[in-house]
Amino acid sequence: MITTLVGAAAAVLAATAVALPSEAFATDAVQAIESAYAKANAALMRGDSKTWHELVPLTQDGVLVSPFGGKPSRFADYTPERIERMGRLFKEGEFEQEIVQAFKSDDMIVLATIERANVSVGGLPKQNWALRVTSVFKREGAQWKLAHRHADPFVEDVAIAEAARLARGERMVAAK
Repeated sequence: MITTLVGAAAAVLAATAVALPSEAFATDAVQAIESAYAKANAALMRGDSKTWHELVPLTQDGVLVSPFGGKPSRFADYTPERIERMGRLFKEGEFEQEIVQAFKSDDMIVLATIERANVSVGGLPKQNWALRVTSVFKREGAQWKLAHRHADPFVEDVAIAEAARLARGERMVAAK
């Protein structure tokens, strides 16, 4: 009986000892990605796309669904020149990232975030921008890479009629 209890206790301790490092690794990986992603996006809001790309490597099969609408773009098409042009879109920005939820499996991390920036975008005067963002990171070997990013500007509630107008492709005419 004592042998059975000692054996059972040893099995529980062994199982716990094996489980803790993987749980710690999962937490560390998510925290590392959250931190790197926030630093990268803060750099991008200042126009520093080089740092953004160094901190957030892209998968070749990844997709970006831009908050500005249009057809999703493929990360395979993101040449160094395109990444540099992306940086020129943003100037003088400040950035905050709110983690709504994070999910992790062995080879994937998903972040649901609210990104808030005060930034000049595309030559417009500096203003507040808030985005709802879903980002998927995929492990390739020992490195985590961005595989998918979908962002939209609907952080605040939108009336159904307004959402329907946008879904129909109707655009508001800009004031002159």
